[in-house]
Amino acid sequence: MKLTIIETGLVPEAIRGAFEDYPAMFRHMMNAVGSFDYDTISVIREDALPAPDTLEAVLITGSPAGVYDDEPWIAPLSEFIRDAAAAGLPQVGICFGHQILAEALGGKVVKSEKGWAAGRHTYDVVACPDFIPEVCPPAISVAASHQDQVVSLPPGASVIAASDFTPFAGLYYPDAPALSFQCHPEFSDAYSAALYSIRRNRLGEAATDAAMESLELPGDHMRLARWIAAFLEAHSPDR
Repeated sequence: MKLTIIETGLVPEAIRGAFEDYPAMFRHMMNAVGSFDYDTISVIREDALPAPDTLEAVLITGSPAGVYDDEPWIAPLSEFIRDAAAAGLPQVGICFGHQILAEALGGKVVKSEKGWAAGRHTYDVVACPDFIPEVCPPAISVAASHQDQVVSLPPGASVIAASDFTPFAGLYYPDAPALSFQCHPEFSDAYSAALYSIRRNRLGEAATDAAMESLELPGDHMRLARWIAAFLEAHSPDR
C-alpha cells in the first residue's frame, strides 16, 4: 500500500536541525509495523492536493495551525477530506490531522479553555474496533502537545480513546473510513523533550517539568502504530 503523507506543519525552527521532519517520523513509525510505500504532499509548501481516487491511503500530520486559522491550504484540505470520505479513501489523522478530520466531517474544534496538553497523557480505551488484531488494553499512554480540542463529535464517528482532559482523544469513522488520534505516536521521547523544552515559557515551569518527568513512564506509541497499520490493511482498496 502507498501511504500519502499530507504535511501540514514543520518541526520548530529552534530544533529543526536536530530532528527529521514529520513525514520522516511517520515513515520510521510505520516501517516498524508494516510494509508501505510513501509519498508526501506538503500543503504548507503549496503542493497541490491530488484527486482522492488516485490515492490508496492518506495520513495527515500535526501542525502549529488551528483549523480555524486563515491559512490558504486549510479550506482545500477540508474539501479534500470530505471528497476522500465520499470516495471511501482510508484517512488517518494525528493531532491537527485529528482535528481537521473532525471539523471537515461535521464536528467542532476550538482552542480549549483547559490550556496545553504536554507530556505523556493516559487515555481510557473505551471501544476496540474489529480491525484491531489484539486485545485492547484498558488504557494507553502517548505523548501529547496541543491546545486545540475536538469538542463536538462528528456524525458517524465513535470514540475509542478518552480522558477527562481530552474526551475525544481517539476517533474511528467506520463509514468514511478514518481513524484519528489527538496524541503523537510518531514523536520520539527525545523529540518530545526538546519540544517541551523550547516551549517552557508558554507551558510554564511546573507544567514543563511535569511533562519531562512523564516521559520516564512507559509509552504505547508502537501500539498505536500497529492499530494504524491494522486500520489501513483492513480498509485497503485491494481487500
